[in-house]
Amino acid sequence: MDWIVLTPPLLAIVLALRTREVYLSILAGLWLGTTIVVGGNPLVGLRELLDQLVAVFSDTGNIRIVFFCFLVGGLMALMQKSGGVEAFITWAQGRGWGKTRRGAEVLAWLVGMVIFVESNITALATGAISRPLFDRLKIAREKLAFYCDVTSAPVCMMIPLNGWGAYILGLLAAQGVGQGAVSLLASALVFNFYAIVAIIGALVLAITGFGFGEMRRAEVRAVETGALIRPNSSPMSPGEQEIVTKAPYSMGDFMIPLITMIGVIFMGLYITGDGNLMQGSGSTSVLWAVSVAVMVGGARMLLPRKEGAKMNFTQMSETVVKGSSELFGVTLLVVFAIALGQVSRALEIGPYVAQLVGEDAPIWLIPALVFAAGSGIGFALGSSWTVFGIMIPVALPIAEALGIHAPLMLGAVLAGGVFGDHASPLSDTTIISSMSASCDHIDHVRTQLPYALVGFAVSLVFFLIAGLLV
Repeated sequence: MDWIVLTPPLLAIVLALRTREVYLSILAGLWLGTTIVVGGNPLVGLRELLDQLVAVFSDTGNIRIVFFCFLVGGLMALMQKSGGVEAFITWAQGRGWGKTRRGAEVLAWLVGMVIFVESNITALATGAISRPLFDRLKIAREKLAFYCDVTSAPVCMMIPLNGWGAYILGLLAAQGVGQGAVSLLASALVFNFYAIVAIIGALVLAITGFGFGEMRRAEVRAVETGALIRPNSSPMSPGEQEIVTKAPYSMGDFMIPLITMIGVIFMGLYITGDGNLMQGSGSTSVLWAVSVAVMVGGARMLLPRKEGAKMNFTQMSETVVKGSSELFGVTLLVVFAIALGQVSRALEIGPYVAQLVGEDAPIWLIPALVFAAGSGIGFALGSSWTVFGIMIPVALPIAEALGIHAPLMLGAVLAGGVFGDHASPLSDTTIISSMSASCDHIDHVRTQLPYALVGFAVSLVFFLIAGLLV
């Protein structure tokens, strides 16, 4: 009956795929896991489940991650409310960037690379800056939606100085990875093959103008007929893409808090790592960083303005609280995922899988299988963070038990989650990319999916090779 230890994560995955109720699915997996831990009594297992959830908050690192998740929502709200993002957009357009078709596409790619603080903000800013340029140059809206999407989740995961990085560090902490969590994440980014292929591939497309499939047909349509969207399509209303208020504030309201957060992250890693960035405490550093960034952003909102009315303290604090409350769901998912990691370790899933596989099994296949499984889950659910929460507590113990390179296994999980987020029609970034480009959502999915599948195939080959070589 040893196989029963695999049923909690499998139950969570199957329920999530069938019901799309992620929170209830993970809770069901947790309940089954805790029931097994206590010997099979579901009532005692329910009590153990509650104890495991409470135990999440017994670790100071976990608490820091939870606070970070709330505060980053407040920071995003301040950046949006201040008008700083809109000022940045106006500044970029005023520089006259993107005067040619290739230049406009490269600019869209660059904007996505620069604004890596949050995936939805990335997609919205890319669309807001580039859409007037794309329209003037008769570039199909489907192509713009592609750039909004391909530079959102992949970039945020490859430059994890944001909530994505904090979430992964929290999951790693739940697996008992202490001071080396930052180093493990940094090493895993090298193996995040899908994100790397997607980002580089998008740049190559922008520079060369190469295209195929439905995307090429959309581009030909736009050039030959001037139709930026498919006739009889239903583009998402451009009015829905508003990301800031019409406040007459400066670009500094966006850039200064962002630069502050990045700077404090490195400072925190240096301090907590005793001079070694890779050994620093990620949870401590990101909490320091977002706290200081919120204070800096809030202080700027309280300053007198040459134009427009400044915020008072009550308005500023209400903005932060409202933004924080909007990330409650994400924070709850973090807590559930950490608890799932605790239960997975208690069930000793890793050692069991090692025994199941045996010495003669092709262990080099496992990273590719982890990537494929994560991709399938992410595509079906449209959530990379769900993939991370389900797969990391399973993949890392397996890697430890089988002697597989841990950064490679973590990279496989990250790559699978990013593929799902990028390609799935249910993903929030995919939907917002359609909205930002004012493009029909299904048209965006149909034109983008062939490119995403090519990236998946190339990444799968890389994972097979890495499994043999690493």
